[in-house]
Amino acid sequence: MMIRATLLAAAMAVASCAPTGGPQATRASVATMSDALPDARRFTGAPRIAVPVQPNGQLARDIMALSFQLETGRALPVFTRFEGPITVAVEGAAPPTLGPDLNDLIARLRNEAGIDIRRASKGEMGSITVSALPRKTLQRFVPGAACFVVPRVAGWKDYLSKRLGPATDWTTLKTRRRASVFLPADVSPQEIRDCLHEEIAQALGPLNDLYRMPWSVFNDDNTHVVLTSFDMLVLRATYDRDLRSGMSQADVAARLPAILARINPRGRVADRGPVPESSPQWIASIRGALDPRGSERGRLAHAQNAVTLARAAGWRDERLAFSHLALGRAALSRDGELAIASFLEAGSLYAAGGADGIHEAQVALQLGAFALSSGQPDAALAVLDRAIPAADGAQNAALLATLLLLRAEAAEMQGASAAAARIRREGLAWGRYAWGDRVLALRVAEVAGLAPGA
Repeated sequence: MMIRATLLAAAMAVASCAPTGGPQATRASVATMSDALPDARRFTGAPRIAVPVQPNGQLARDIMALSFQLETGRALPVFTRFEGPITVAVEGAAPPTLGPDLNDLIARLRNEAGIDIRRASKGEMGSITVSALPRKTLQRFVPGAACFVVPRVAGWKDYLSKRLGPATDWTTLKTRRRASVFLPADVSPQEIRDCLHEEIAQALGPLNDLYRMPWSVFNDDNTHVVLTSFDMLVLRATYDRDLRSGMSQADVAARLPAILARINPRGRVADRGPVPESSPQWIASIRGALDPRGSERGRLAHAQNAVTLARAAGWRDERLAFSHLALGRAALSRDGELAIASFLEAGSLYAAGGADGIHEAQVALQLGAFALSSGQPDAALAVLDRAIPAADGAQNAALLATLLLLRAEAAEMQGASAAAARIRREGLAWGRYAWGDRVLALRVAEVAGLAPGA
């Protein structure tokens, strides 16, 4: 399939969901954005994704790797968690969606992970403090961080007074008594919610991220944006009655088999042996491939190296698939044939690996944009209609909104204007939650600009 370079660039902008100047507003975007926007939508309850059964032996190794090492590679000498009831306080003027999304998260942590956690009463100091601040303020002190969690501090002023001392060093903890989550207040509702899920989960338990775990938010691929049933199982084990803060690695490893047999009876299946850890060289390459600050040539070289390293390591799992997905994205503006081949290979690997659908939906977004830009609405609809339920089930509003906007354009190309308008409004409703209204206008224009002759 040959696709013009200008359309490839547009597809890249849509796929990345990154604010850009983008194309000028088109017929569709002008019509929809000049009308009253629909109310923003938001998800409630648990995500609807099917996480494959994991052998308890591998799950135990995952919990050990998540609990005894930081993302930086530094080892944690002892196991730590909160002991006793946990309260969550919100500092300052919170954005309007933060409260409802936080309440939903706390309810899930109680019901699915069995953690004794609640919102702090008015005036009560929380075990965990959530502080929402301007993005510029956060990045002035932690450059490049979208959001972060710090131990032993209660709010922003306390953090500023302690940030250069040993108090904020996770490796010195024996037990957790206070922690603060810092997130930007001036971003979209989805960005705020995603920060709540990952950072509160890390405040409670695991502090590491592992690329080899495809069904978890504890993975730097950012595929899952809310805590999955896998994550809740990890947290349930972390807060099991047979563990306590201060335990050594040997103590925790000795107790995990009995704990997992009790709380995860489905995992009593044959253990296939340890999954190899990701090499530092592959991690560096995949991060280089995704670095928005890198040059197009540099990202492409890093992505090609990631594929080479993954193949050489003998991986046939999420990491090889993700390497191909990264290669497809990096090749979009330089080599359309390579991009399509990489996306197809990624989709095939995800499907063969028993992925939960959200990974394949990421690939479908790319292929749907290609089909739309080359004037093939039937092919676009075939791809998009399979992906939309997965994005909805995974509660990824940004992905869902993009898929819906693409589907609306495909329906418009088929002459189904009424259906296109209905689907587009649904995409707008999710887009308001995903990106906020200012960026939403750019997203609509970018998607509409993919159609030939737009």
